[in-house]
Amino acid sequence: MASFIQLLVIFSLLHLSLATRQLSEPTKDEQETEMYKFHYHNGPLLTGKISINLIWYGKFKPTQRTIISDFITSLSSSTSKHATNQLSVATWWKATEKYFSLLKSKKASPLFLSLGNQILDESYSLGKSLEDKHIKQLAAKGDQKNAINIVLTAADVAVDGFCSSRCGTHGSSLSSKNTPSKGKIYKFAYIWVGNSETQCAGQCAWPFHQPIYGPQAPALVAPNNDVGSDGMVMNLASLLAGTVTNPFGNGYYQGPADAPLEAASACTGVYGSGAYPGYAGNLLVDPTTGASYNAHGTNGRKFLLPALFDPSTSSCSTLV
Repeated sequence: MASFIQLLVIFSLLHLSLATRQLSEPTKDEQETEMYKFHYHNGPLLTGKISINLIWYGKFKPTQRTIISDFITSLSSSTSKHATNQLSVATWWKATEKYFSLLKSKKASPLFLSLGNQILDESYSLGKSLEDKHIKQLAAKGDQKNAINIVLTAADVAVDGFCSSRCGTHGSSLSSKNTPSKGKIYKFAYIWVGNSETQCAGQCAWPFHQPIYGPQAPALVAPNNDVGSDGMVMNLASLLAGTVTNPFGNGYYQGPADAPLEAASACTGVYGSGAYPGYAGNLLVDPTTGASYNAHGTNGRKFLLPALFDPSTSSCSTLV
């Protein structure tokens, strides 16, 4: 009898130990589910006054450069008649503040973006076929202190991975040894976006061009009458949101670190309410031009901007 009781006690302790282990060690499925939740990975976000420098690589029309620069100035515009409009670019951008408000540290200065310098390289100094190392080299041409340097490649420039796997990218690089800040080398953020109009508008300028794959709904009219530039704005907006909330790869994102879904890329293809694959969502339509858009900008501009992932509701948030 005593031996039976001892065996019963041992079995009970073993069962308790196994139960405790199950509670403390999640299954593989639970680990994968947790990985695909939106998390803050304890790295720095971009804060304070940040200048956005534009590096134009290749030949762009003046009107194309104006479309992009007007979008940048619209992000923090307080002079536009639409600045207080619920459907303004500034209102769209304000949604990124939710990521900063979730941080435990309240010492960081509020983020304020402004248009910085613009550098033209119309001579294709690095050729018309670029790799990532060339993008970093071009990005380094801009100021590297408190800045985001954006490399914009013209329609006749091929970039490694462009169209086949990406429409643009963002990352970080070490500052030039020739321009250190107080003798220190530091990281700066950069973005690259290509003009896809003649290479893959169906992939990188949808819904202003019929998609390469999937339902072939009619293309929408671009709000600035330039499929390439309007497509660049959409991709730039997405990458800019990802840059400020995950500038160095350890900020806010979900999924694996080498293929993260960020503030806008977590909502790919969503531009308005009711969106589904092949349908951008319910958008505003200009009664004169028939162009589709969802945000007003400076100088009377209209833009189509992607939905942003709302970390407080775990859903994609749209302006319309």
